[in-house]
Amino acid sequence: MSEAPQAKRLDPSAQKVQDALNALGYNHEVIEFAQTTRTSVEAAAAIGTTVAQIAKSLIFKTKHTHRAVLVIASGVNRVNEKKLAALTGESIERPDADFVRTQTGFAIGGVPPIGHTNPIETWIDEDLKAFDIIWAAAGTPFAVFQLTPTELVALTGGHVIAIK
Repeated sequence: MSEAPQAKRLDPSAQKVQDALNALGYNHEVIEFAQTTRTSVEAAAAIGTTVAQIAKSLIFKTKHTHRAVLVIASGVNRVNEKKLAALTGESIERPDADFVRTQTGFAIGGVPPIGHTNPIETWIDEDLKAFDIIWAAAGTPFAVFQLTPTELVALTGGHVIAIK
């Protein structure tokens, strides 16, 4: 009798995202690539989609209260930090890698929209709503998963805004 092939195991950080998706009742599959998906351009090339369909997760830090703020933006858009500061009620800054890992449980370049160590205030770029399908990071610079903009809002509890 031959043995059944074993399913490929995900990187532990990617598995954490897969587990979060499953726990939230979504059957989306985390996909790992041999080539990097760290940037929106790299992710789009690996997937074979447009850069605009990449839902990039960017962590910011409020300057006074040191809260983590997550912005999930279209891969082609730059976040208007003045708008974000107005939405959060205080100045913001780009955090260091240690802050990102402590707040999210993930390294920069693989931060997913879900499965974070701590609850994070989340803002979602309204431009992502233009697409039927978008792609988000899944815990490592080599992993992504597919979802709809409506699912992104439901999964994160994020607020949809004009952020560019």
